[in-house]
Amino acid sequence: MNKMIHIAEEAARCLLCADAPCSKACQNGDPARAIRAIRFDNAEQAGRWVADCTDDELEKAEQSCIHYDRPIRIRELVGALPKAETTAGESHPSLAIDFCGLRCENPFFLASSAICTNYDMVARAFDMGWAGVFYKTICLDDINEVSPRFDAVGEYRQGDFFGFRNMEQLSENPADVDFDILHRLKQNYPTKIVVASIMGRTEEEWIELAEMAERAGVDAVELNFSCPQMRLSGLGSDVGQNPELVTFYTAYVKRKVNIPVIPKMTPNITQINQPAMGAYFAGADAISAINTIKSVTMGERGAVSDRKTISGYSGRAIKPIAQRFILEMAKNQIMKNVQFSGIGGIETWRDALEYIQLGCRNVQVCTAVMQYGYRIIDDFISGLQHYMSVRGISSLDTIVGEELCRFVTPNELDRETVVLPKIDRSKCVGCGRCYTSCRDGGHQAIGFDYETRQPNIVGTKCVGCHLCRLVCPAGAIGTTKRFGKPQQSR
Repeated sequence: MNKMIHIAEEAARCLLCADAPCSKACQNGDPARAIRAIRFDNAEQAGRWVADCTDDELEKAEQSCIHYDRPIRIRELVGALPKAETTAGESHPSLAIDFCGLRCENPFFLASSAICTNYDMVARAFDMGWAGVFYKTICLDDINEVSPRFDAVGEYRQGDFFGFRNMEQLSENPADVDFDILHRLKQNYPTKIVVASIMGRTEEEWIELAEMAERAGVDAVELNFSCPQMRLSGLGSDVGQNPELVTFYTAYVKRKVNIPVIPKMTPNITQINQPAMGAYFAGADAISAINTIKSVTMGERGAVSDRKTISGYSGRAIKPIAQRFILEMAKNQIMKNVQFSGIGGIETWRDALEYIQLGCRNVQVCTAVMQYGYRIIDDFISGLQHYMSVRGISSLDTIVGEELCRFVTPNELDRETVVLPKIDRSKCVGCGRCYTSCRDGGHQAIGFDYETRQPNIVGTKCVGCHLCRLVCPAGAIGTTKRFGKPQQSR
């Protein structure tokens, strides 16, 4: 057994410091940036930020680490990185893409939320490379928020979570203040895409807000039919669950403005295609999906004066659910000409790629920015460009929706063949996790020698479910070639 550092696990321990001491101790490189690249699924390029670091510098960087437990093993981590790629003179593929007739420099947008509530925040994000913003939803009501308003689920370490619950509603600014902010943003950043997200209570309010948005000079307007934690009924997801209201309000706005109209769908519904088709028939130029999922958390950290409520859940835990909704709409032949903006659980460039491959022409990010900051745009851009370079792709349009054809109904799946797991002895550490999970949650198809601490797969019992591959902490289980199932007597 070869014991090696697992770079992703070690990078996951990093606190992702601001003004990182490890990088300040390294004159010829940026260890913190390299670790961040690993953390955000960009390990193949991480070496470029430490390629010129000396051993002494890496030792000083490690000694400077302020981790509360033990320093990040920077020297070992750097030694285990793939060889740094040459970047001098390298041409990167363009990430530019059209959305609703608007030319976007890349597909990465800020989602309407707490991460874009004033001019300075959005301007900083634009300066760092974000292509556009769906500004925090503007309304004509007085918004009075609670404290605390956030909670989190799944903290393996303090500050790290995969699920996030929030009780925020809409922008607390007066509408005229927000539209002035949007006007100035568009004036000062003419190549960026500025979208006003709005929410009204009546036909008149929807029209008034949309016309105010158009006068402010924004590029498009998003109709928030999906916020799940509004204080009053008849707003947010209450509208999004009613296809008739979605149709009517979308049509009212489309008749009054000439900029693209983008209804935002709620996931708190069984058939998302029903309100989505209502929006489509009303003339929607694109559809945003999804907003947060109604949820509860039971800890006291999110209680407000000892009381709790239902509110929206986001973060990487919801990505498969969000992608299912995107898939259902993208496969709907009635709406084959509508465009999509994907939202939900996007933390890395690969997450964004998946949405694009399902048919989205841009993606919106919120929770990951709240956790890690606007700086994640660096790895979004470099990671997606590297992926395109490796595949020889020069335009994002090539990959929009390319995975849709692979999704079929359950009765169309291959049920005549099987692919079995295969243990790589050079990686197996002998923990027995595969054995335990198969014994108690699978088909009792893995044996375990307690003396040698070696698992073995019993081929006559294995059905190829691959639970063992998913639970193996060492990544020591691969696959055999697919072959026909043996004939069984009935």
